[in-house]
Amino acid sequence: MELRRRVHPLRPLHCVPHLTRPIAAISVLVAIFALSPPQPAGAQEDTDRLTPELYLDWEEVRPFLLAGGMGPKISPDGSQVLYARRYIDKMRDRWVSQLWLVDSDGTRNRRLSPNYVQLGSADANRDRQPAEEGGAAWSPNGDRIAFVSNTDDGAQIFVRWMDAEGSVTRISRLTHSPGGLTWSPDGRQIAFSMHVPSEPEWTVPLPERPEGADWTVAAKVVTRPNYRRDYVGYTDGGYSHIFVIPAAGGTPRQLTDGDWNHGAPVWSADGSEIFFTSLREPDSDYRFRESEIYAVSVASGTIRQLTTRAGSDHSPAPSPDGSLVAYLGHDETDDAYYADNIYIMNTDGSGVREIGTDRDRDPSGLRWAADGSGVYFNAPDGGAENLYFAPLDGSVQQITEGDHYLTVYSMAANGMAAGVLSSAHEPGDVVVFNVGSGGEINTVTNVNADVLANVELGEVEDVWYTSSDGLEIQGWVVKPPGFDPAKKYPLMLSIHGGPHGRYGFGTPYMWYEWQLEAASGYVVLYTNPRGSSGYGSEFGNEIENAYPGMDYDDLMAGVDEVLARGYIDENNMFVYGCSGGGVLTAWVIGHTDRFAAASSECPVTNWFSFVGTTDGLGWYNNFENLPWEDPSEHLRRSPLMYVGNVTTPTLLITGEGDLRTPMGQTEEYYQALQMLKVPTAMVRLQDEWHAYFNRPTNTLRTWLYRMDWFRKHSRGQGPVT
Repeated sequence: MELRRRVHPLRPLHCVPHLTRPIAAISVLVAIFALSPPQPAGAQEDTDRLTPELYLDWEEVRPFLLAGGMGPKISPDGSQVLYARRYIDKMRDRWVSQLWLVDSDGTRNRRLSPNYVQLGSADANRDRQPAEEGGAAWSPNGDRIAFVSNTDDGAQIFVRWMDAEGSVTRISRLTHSPGGLTWSPDGRQIAFSMHVPSEPEWTVPLPERPEGADWTVAAKVVTRPNYRRDYVGYTDGGYSHIFVIPAAGGTPRQLTDGDWNHGAPVWSADGSEIFFTSLREPDSDYRFRESEIYAVSVASGTIRQLTTRAGSDHSPAPSPDGSLVAYLGHDETDDAYYADNIYIMNTDGSGVREIGTDRDRDPSGLRWAADGSGVYFNAPDGGAENLYFAPLDGSVQQITEGDHYLTVYSMAANGMAAGVLSSAHEPGDVVVFNVGSGGEINTVTNVNADVLANVELGEVEDVWYTSSDGLEIQGWVVKPPGFDPAKKYPLMLSIHGGPHGRYGFGTPYMWYEWQLEAASGYVVLYTNPRGSSGYGSEFGNEIENAYPGMDYDDLMAGVDEVLARGYIDENNMFVYGCSGGGVLTAWVIGHTDRFAAASSECPVTNWFSFVGTTDGLGWYNNFENLPWEDPSEHLRRSPLMYVGNVTTPTLLITGEGDLRTPMGQTEEYYQALQMLKVPTAMVRLQDEWHAYFNRPTNTLRTWLYRMDWFRKHSRGQGPVT
């Protein structure tokens, strides 16, 4: 048990196939990586630094960034925390999740279940709609846990009794993967969401096939506008609906109907209804950023609509006494970026009003106070994330403070909360604290203690600087272990995606990556240029119809800020990023030759061809005109149009199965660079979606190919070791 950070009492905000071969291939690449000259400052053979090999022993307790998963769930009495613990199965080259249980004081940390399915992962049947959240849920009185586990006939719901016997019963016989498990208030039923197949809209009769003939499989006919999703695959074979099933086992009953998708179920306080988010209207697939909140009667299946405005309304959370519903949303807008607001309404949809109006940030995870006085929520503020409280009347109050990512995923009636905390030197563990006591945040797991034992990490420094037009930008510098300001170090500029994403203090999914780069002798700079979330709507909209653009100036100003400190080898600076970061990387090298090499990963390079090939219609809305009406903006903002300026040796890395920024975007840029005889290579990751997180070996490949490319193309004398 480790204690750290105060929880502040309520106060005004202003007061504060056989997959052993990939592993072998990685071992060979690691060996090559270790031997490749020139070696950056702080040689890789140092045993007290992070290495690529150590990553194969890495574990995580935070939901997976791209495919969802389950955050820590505290028991109703606040005494125990149920959490999902992911580790790497080295023989099958995949992430595996298990359920673990730990007491709220950090004792009795033990594995609770066999491996269970993490919905939305690439191994969870790609034709199925993933659940919004996942895996497991406490019963109202804490005597049982419902969870989803893989069986020979697919993912099924199980119930485990939390008594001394600990019996486990399978209660479902489902044909598709369930998700979003939630118990009725009386503990007699469990609601969940599940994909329901629909009949093909169009088929044609073929002549009778001759006996024994080997004909190809039926054609895939697509008629819906949104028909596939990255990390899932095809999604147009049906719709997501809400079901209930007896907690003792039985036949599931479908509550919703129609050709619409329905969000995760949320029970009303009295158990008579289930709230959900959807858009049960004609042409809903074409209604970008539109959603409404509904309630369905558990007894009759009658559905009523609670919200009606133009815009997005979602994430309903009923009050403890059942009289009110809190939710998130925003008015209809053409803005590229928006921060949701917090609203409350009566259960009939009347009396809508906004609360927490003094907080221009993105709230998430609404949870009512036990006395119904307001709602707790997570929110970013720059590079940090903390817990806040919005009373029904009054100003937002900050509950926790710190330069960290703290995301609360569950809260008991007695005020005990469970979440995951990560910071510059903490990769992420389960924490427990009381929201009203003013006590300490208790870290109750330490899942990577074995990996990090005796490992020296690089110092992380928070940096603020001014961009070309006077806008203040936040960034961070990661320095190699044993950093000496009198030496000259190579620089890596790491650019986040989104583009409305953000980096910060201990960004969980980048934590190992940056520390590995620092351990390899690089100074790493990562920043939040304009357009990043966490700084308010105005800052986020600085790139509306102008991305990439001035955000390039923000990045270069950050590089200049670090150069001025005197410890960077200006001849050996490198730039990389994935997704939106890949876009900006390609943009950077089309506008400057100051970088010795670049790695543009899962990029968009041609907006004109991208908008019709990505997984959804939404990107059409990020331009002033449709491309066939006026293609000039799409072309003007495309890195491909500036490839004639590129002299920087450029690596391109993309997953073969990427549906978000499809491989064609990488191929267009690669062919252009080849035509221009610019040094380039294209790495096509196998069995990989967007980014490089599906298969652990692909994560390692990305890091290793990138760093080896940078070493191959270092300019002049190598860094001092």
